[in-house]
Amino acid sequence: MATEMATAGAEHHAPTASEYIVHHLGHFSTHHQDKIVDFSIINIDTLFWSIFAGVVGCFLMYCAARKATSGVPGRFQAAVEMVVEMVDNQAKSIVHGDRTFIAPLALTVFVWVALMNSLDFLPVDMFSAFFHAVGLDSVISHHRVVPTADLNGTMGIALGVFALMIYYNFKIKGAGGFIHELFAAPFGIWLAPFNLLLNIIEFAAKTVSLAMRLFGNMYAGELLFLLIALLGSTATAFGFFGHVLAGSLWAIFHILIVFLQAFIFMMLTLVYIGQAHEGH
Repeated sequence: MATEMATAGAEHHAPTASEYIVHHLGHFSTHHQDKIVDFSIINIDTLFWSIFAGVVGCFLMYCAARKATSGVPGRFQAAVEMVVEMVDNQAKSIVHGDRTFIAPLALTVFVWVALMNSLDFLPVDMFSAFFHAVGLDSVISHHRVVPTADLNGTMGIALGVFALMIYYNFKIKGAGGFIHELFAAPFGIWLAPFNLLLNIIEFAAKTVSLAMRLFGNMYAGELLFLLIALLGSTATAFGFFGHVLAGSLWAIFHILIVFLQAFIFMMLTLVYIGQAHEGH
């Protein structure tokens, strides 16, 4: 009996700070990852919340378009019009050409990334407590709600931008013009191998940096929220007031980070597609 009680106590012991952070940074995936790189794994939580944010963004834009009036706009319509005008002005100043698809693309990127980033404002223990309450904690042992704090999520969006860069290079310059630019720019056709290598590195660097920038900022923000949550778990007056004060200040400051990172991602998307419209 004593052995059974000791075993039960060990199974239900409170996690240490390291265990708490490691648990909250784990994904609900199709299977456990043993290798550093494993493309067979699907992070179901990242996929679900990415689609959820996309559906919510489309619904909000649909509601704004449906309720738009030529008279005095309401608060929601005014906010959406400000975002649309801001994105359209940036697209006009960066992309010199047909913006029929590019401006809506930039708006979609901004709204989608902003909504995914905003999921970071949800309490860090909300979903684990919910799964425990409904008895699903043994099935969904790990769950992360912020898709942009997962490198797989941000890299997926960046690869989409990369595909658009290649598409517009072919569309604007033609297959011959783009291939010639790959081998001839920037040092001339006589240094074709070096030009090709440099251009490949440039495309790779754009894609990787686009994904890593967003991932790094959101991952750091998520980690800081976890550390603030641990501060409140100390069960002391200092821990409680420190948790409330630090949590409130960081949440307010994080609002700027959430929308700033969405804006930067949108701007870089426009810049990279705009560069495809220009020749060296």
